[in-house]
Amino acid sequence: MDALVMAGQLILSLAILVTLHEMGHFLAARAFGIKVEKFYLFFDAGGFKLFSFKKGDTEYGIGWLPLGGYVKIAGMIDESLDTDQLAKEPEPWEFRAKPAWQRLIVMLGGVTVNAILGIIIFTFLVYGYGKEYLPVENMKYGIAVGEFGERLGFMEGDKLVAVNDIPVVKFKDAVNPNTYLIDNSVYTVERNGAKKNITLPKGFIDSMAGNKGQFIMPKQKVKVDRVTQNAYGKQAPLKKGDIILTVNDSLNPFIHTIKEELRKVKDQDVKLTVLRDGKEETLTANVDSNASIGFAFSSGDLKTETTYFSFGASWGEGYTMAKENLLLNVKFFGKVFSGKADASKSLSGPIGIAEQFGGDWDWQNFWTLTGLLSVILAFMNLLPIPALDGGHVVFLLYEMITGKPLPEKFLHVMQVIGMVILLALMVFIFGNDIYKIIQRFI
Repeated sequence: MDALVMAGQLILSLAILVTLHEMGHFLAARAFGIKVEKFYLFFDAGGFKLFSFKKGDTEYGIGWLPLGGYVKIAGMIDESLDTDQLAKEPEPWEFRAKPAWQRLIVMLGGVTVNAILGIIIFTFLVYGYGKEYLPVENMKYGIAVGEFGERLGFMEGDKLVAVNDIPVVKFKDAVNPNTYLIDNSVYTVERNGAKKNITLPKGFIDSMAGNKGQFIMPKQKVKVDRVTQNAYGKQAPLKKGDIILTVNDSLNPFIHTIKEELRKVKDQDVKLTVLRDGKEETLTANVDSNASIGFAFSSGDLKTETTYFSFGASWGEGYTMAKENLLLNVKFFGKVFSGKADASKSLSGPIGIAEQFGGDWDWQNFWTLTGLLSVILAFMNLLPIPALDGGHVVFLLYEMITGKPLPEKFLHVMQVIGMVILLALMVFIFGNDIYKIIQRFI
C-alpha cells in the first residue's frame, strides 16, 4: 500500500509540473501565431496513448509512459524527429518562420513557468504553515549521532555552537546542504564545557548520500505522531501520543537509540514498552527489513517554534526559498561535474524521489517536494544539452549573435545526440535507484 501511495504522489506531482511546463511553451507559441500540433502529458511512446482528443489544430492527450511530456510545435526540430515539414518552404505559422527572439521566448516558456510555480508553491506553504524550526537553545540533550557522525568526530551530547564561525541559532541551519556543500566546512561544538572544531572531510557529500543524508540530529525522546505500515504492510499497535520507553527491555528513550535497537531485530517481532495516558503498556510490533515498525514521530519534549508571515511577506519568503533551492542545485551539480561528488551516490531517480514522498499522503510534504521539483525541473531544462530547452536556447543565442541560423541538418543531428545522452542518463538513474534498493537487502 505504501508503494502505491508513493507512486500516486509522484505521478500527481509530475502531472502538475509537466502540464504547466508544456503549457508555458504552448501559450508562448500560440501568442506568436505558431501552430501547436500536439500537447501531451506523459509520452505516447510507440504511438500508444491512454486518452486523446482534438480541438482546433491541436491534439491533446495523455501518454502511457509517465516520464515527462511534450508539445509538438510545427516547423521545429524536436524529440519527434519529424523532418517532413522541413523539406518544404516555411509556412508563416511555423516555428522556423518566426524571428529568433520569438523562438527564444517560446523555448524559455517552460522553465519560466516552473520557476514561477516554485515561488508560488513555497509562498503558499509559508503563508499556510509558517516556518517551523527547532532553536538550538531548546536542544537540552544536545545532538545525537550514529556511526557515521562518530567517524566525522561528533559525539552524542555535543552542543552546536557555530558553523564556519557563524553562530547556529536554528538546528536546520546546521544541516542545510548550502552549508556543508562548502568545501572543508568547520563545525564548532561544546563538549564537556570546552569548544571543539570538527572539519568535514573531503568526499563528505558522497558519504552523506551513502548514509541517507544524516550525520547529526537532535537528541530527542520519541513521541508517536502517527501510525503507518512497515514494508510488509503490518501496522504497529501504537497510538498518537504514545511515548516509547523501551525496546526489548532495553531502556532507549531517544529516537536514534531506538533505531539502533530495531536494526538488531530486522524481520522479527519486538517488544515495546510505551507510556500511554500516564500508564505503561507492553506491546508487540513487527520489524521489517528496513528496521521499521511503521510510525512517524514528533519532537517529543523538544519545543519547536513557528514564525508566521502576512500574505505580502510570504511572497518574499517564497522567492527566497525558491532561490536557495536553485542555488543548492547549481552547487550540487557543480560538484558532480567537477568530480568532487559521485553521481552514482548522489543522484536519485523516480524511485528515490517517490520514497521521499513517503507512504503517507501528507499535503505539506507533497507540496514542499513539488515546489522543490519545480525549481529543479527549471534548472535541469536550462542545461545546455541538445534536446533540452537549454540546448535550443544556446543555438538560438548563437543565431541572434551571428545573425545566421544554424543548418537544419546540424540541428537534427544534435537533437539525435541529445536524445541519446538523455536516454543514457535515464538508464543510469533508473539502474542506480534499483542498485540502491538491492544494496539495502545485502
